[in-house]
Amino acid sequence: MEKNRCGWCKGDTLYEAYHDEEWGIPVYDDKTLFEFLILETFQAGLSWITILRKRENFRTTFDSFNYKKIASYNQEKIDSLIQDASIIRNKLKINATVTNAQAFIRVQEEFGSFSNYIWGFVDGKPIKNKLINYKEAPPTTAISDALSKDLKKRGFKFVGSTVIYAHMQATGMVNDHEISCFRYEDV
Repeated sequence: MEKNRCGWCKGDTLYEAYHDEEWGIPVYDDKTLFEFLILETFQAGLSWITILRKRENFRTTFDSFNYKKIASYNQEKIDSLIQDASIIRNKLKINATVTNAQAFIRVQEEFGSFSNYIWGFVDGKPIKNKLINYKEAPPTTAISDALSKDLKKRGFKFVGSTVIYAHMQATGMVNDHEISCFRYEDV
């Protein structure tokens, strides 16, 4: 019997695997939170499937999302990334990745971990919505607005409320699986 999944991922094996194995599962690990944050910032203005298809290339070019290494990228490294056709070659987003890695480290120093910081916006536990259809999910919420504003104040770039709400969905801060989805109760 076929699993009932959220409507947004049906029909593409890469999307379905991502949905089944990652999307919406609470993430408390700083390295994974950073990876998702960077991927979400690159997604701004693009489709998520485009990012998923280039995810392994991003991992390779961005040193497995090692934020400490990324924070110290020099102009030569940034210029090489801008020329790399295997990723999204957006100069502003690539520069923002370096800036965000630096800001990420500052947040870790202040809060003990980025996870402590970001999960504090939802009192440490996922918000469980009750969506019949994935299209009912809002693009932003008051929490994503507040988190976006605070991240920008801390020096992060490309972290608008829509990007941040997508990050919250991906990392399980909010459960936006459809209630009929087999993952809804699991996460």
